[in-house]
Amino acid sequence: MNAIVSIGTSTFRASLASPVESSSWIALAKLLPYAGPVLHARWSGEAVWSPLRAAWPVESRLPEEDAIAQPRPGQILLYAGQDSEPELLVAYGQTRFACAAGPLRGNPVLTIVDRLDELAQAGRAILENGAGMLRIEFEPFC
Repeated sequence: MNAIVSIGTSTFRASLASPVESSSWIALAKLLPYAGPVLHARWSGEAVWSPLRAAWPVESRLPEEDAIAQPRPGQILLYAGQDSEPELLVAYGQTRFACAAGPLRGNPVLTIVDRLDELAQAGRAILENGAGMLRIEFEPFC
């Protein structure tokens, strides 16, 4: 199963990074199609993030599933733990996932697999120009 990820005016194909039966994928699938603001990650380095507080079930937590702190460019993490608000993090370069309280670990849910140079440009545009829009939806069947 694949997804389409749009950051601003750039669109990317992403592949599933966790099993469809995982809690992380099930939680993300319930949010799709997702559309929300995307901001540059203040604490995490070369990444953008989308706060999920408006879409995430109140007080719902997500257990760690193959959670990582240093995603590779193109990896999209889902976080809904106790140390920060629920969010999606999209790494476009060197990233160490963190918040004001310290390091975080997020569950990989999707991976953008091509055009990582354009992903980096989209991330830098958010850094230079301010917030944009993130959209994630299932890839339509042909």
